[in-house]
Amino acid sequence: MNKLSFIPFIICSAPLSIYAQNPQQPNIVLILCDDMGFSDIGCYGSEIKTPHIDQLAQEGVRFSQFKNTGRSCPSRAALLTGRYQHQVGMGWMAEVDEHRPGYRGQIDKEYPTIAEVLKAGGYHTYMSGKWHVTTTGGYGSPNGSYPVQRGFDRYYGCLHGGGSYYKPEPVYNDLKKVTELPDDYYYTKAITDSAVSFVRAHDSREPMFLYVAHYAPHLPLQAPAKYVEKCMDRYKVGYDVLRKQRFEKQKQLGLVPDTMELPIFHKEFGGKRPAWEELTPAQQAQWTKDMATYAAMIEIMDEGIGQLVDEIKKKDMYENTVFIFLSDNGATNEGGFIGQLMSDLSNTPYRSYKKWVFQGGTSTPFILTFGDKKKNQMKGKVCHQPAHIIDILPTCMALGHTDYPKSFSHADLPGTNLLPATTGKPLTDRTLFFEHQSSCAIIKGSWKLVRADRNSQWELIDLSTDPFETHDLSSKYPEKVEEMEAQWIDWANTHKVFPLENKTWTERINFYQQKNPYQKGDR
Repeated sequence: MNKLSFIPFIICSAPLSIYAQNPQQPNIVLILCDDMGFSDIGCYGSEIKTPHIDQLAQEGVRFSQFKNTGRSCPSRAALLTGRYQHQVGMGWMAEVDEHRPGYRGQIDKEYPTIAEVLKAGGYHTYMSGKWHVTTTGGYGSPNGSYPVQRGFDRYYGCLHGGGSYYKPEPVYNDLKKVTELPDDYYYTKAITDSAVSFVRAHDSREPMFLYVAHYAPHLPLQAPAKYVEKCMDRYKVGYDVLRKQRFEKQKQLGLVPDTMELPIFHKEFGGKRPAWEELTPAQQAQWTKDMATYAAMIEIMDEGIGQLVDEIKKKDMYENTVFIFLSDNGATNEGGFIGQLMSDLSNTPYRSYKKWVFQGGTSTPFILTFGDKKKNQMKGKVCHQPAHIIDILPTCMALGHTDYPKSFSHADLPGTNLLPATTGKPLTDRTLFFEHQSSCAIIKGSWKLVRADRNSQWELIDLSTDPFETHDLSSKYPEKVEEMEAQWIDWANTHKVFPLENKTWTERINFYQQKNPYQKGDR
């Protein structure tokens, strides 16, 4: 099939201009992947082959302490608005509008998205891929929260957060639903092809903001057989060997202290995590096949990133482009016992998974690279300063010399511009806050206070000596626990976090749908 035959909006490419784009407003390409663990790309320790992402890291800077919210919808809301997710109405998920201020299931119109901010500053704005910040009840009839209604000039992708890679639903081209997909459709490649088409049609004299929101490697595990087969042999050694190899590579890369030992998180497995040799042959075979499929999904995404970079170079836009790459949260244990053993590898060296705000759930690779190599002052180096997904909007505003639109209030963004850190300069000290499904945390300096849910006790962690969260110091420093808990409560009170909810996924959706049948999301 023609690579672009599934995209009904193909536009003839604009001729290359002899005029140079204003270097004061670089193109910005923001690439977000989904449910990928901290160690799942080569430049963060993995055996997964990601040469194009690794090249961006080699030319730019990697962050070792970049944090997300622990879950897809909240991270996307924070990325798009530069604010903590509850403040903009996305405290939980897009699956239900709870009719509570912090839990409306989509981004409040009172707060502009990154596309609306940059568009007001002169950017042409495009998005390809997963949206997942429109209330599920709003699908089928644009309710004001679709991408092209929130600042993007063009959009191709799926509004929902999950589903098949071969038949995602619902797929939209701008505001038009795509009802037929070709037989050889694969979502990751479609996301790449649409992003490439946006670049091809863009007038290179004007600044471009392109948000590429990959679905990979989110469940279900689906990839063409030829890609999976290429990955099979490397996973036959099992997770114990691979985990150690990733950790040693992370030390060599400077991502973790070389004095640290790799912990085994028995508690997360209910008391004891099995060694590879303790699995049955059938379990080993299943883990190997599933992990190879997972790796293939990431490698297909990386292949597409290479195609996108090539197209930007063809348009002579590369040197005036800034690339940002990250994941929305850590790897998930939603795939049962085998899936948990996969995520135990993916999140190396951190504890826990997506949905919780321990390090494994909230730690993500983060790469920032200038196409103009002279601007990469920390070329190939690692930045160890704390950063958060709310920092992406102010960073993009600084890159584009763009102000917050005057048509919106609330210009007091809680995030910070990360550009000083990319030159080795210190960022302002600050406190970071987390909450998802009543898993809560606060990081202040080297101290972290964290709990699994509202029914669990707080754990106090000294991240300077225990970045893997293995030693609870709460009984030793009760005053510090009290102090940090009070700060977290103050934040929760002022950011629409309370009351906390601890119903299961299905119970929560059913409860709020029955309580509030109006789920169209057009508010």
